[in-house]
Amino acid sequence: MTEIWHNPQCAKSRNATKFLDEAGVEYSVRRYLDAPPTAAELRSVLQRLGAEPWDITRTGEQIAKDLGIAKWGRTEADREKWIEALAEHPRLIQRPIVLTADGGAVVARDDAALRSLE
Repeated sequence: MTEIWHNPQCAKSRNATKFLDEAGVEYSVRRYLDAPPTAAELRSVLQRLGAEPWDITRTGEQIAKDLGIAKWGRTEADREKWIEALAEHPRLIQRPIVLTADGGAVVARDDAALRSLE
C-alpha cells in the first residue's frame, strides 16, 4: 500500500493527501513527527528515492542551524551523521514523502512530483 509521511500542519503535506484522495489512491498515513523513522528506515527510503540524506534535509529549520548542518560535509563518510540527525530530529525531514507499493518514492513538494508516481 502507498504510505505518506505526513505533517498535517504543513500545506504541502495536506496538498499531497488531497491529491492522493482525488486520484483515488489508497494510502496509509504516517505522522512522522509522532512516529519518527529509524535510521534503518531512513536508509531504505533514501535508497528508494535515489537520494542522499542532505537532499531531504530541511536546512532552514532552527534545529539545523543549532546543529550547524550547513557546515557538515556531504560525502559518503558524512552520510551516517546526517541520517542519525534526521532520525533524532524528524522535523528536519522534507515533507511529505510518498512511498508506493511498487517500491517507488518521491518527496512530494508539488503536484508535478506527485504526478511522477502515476
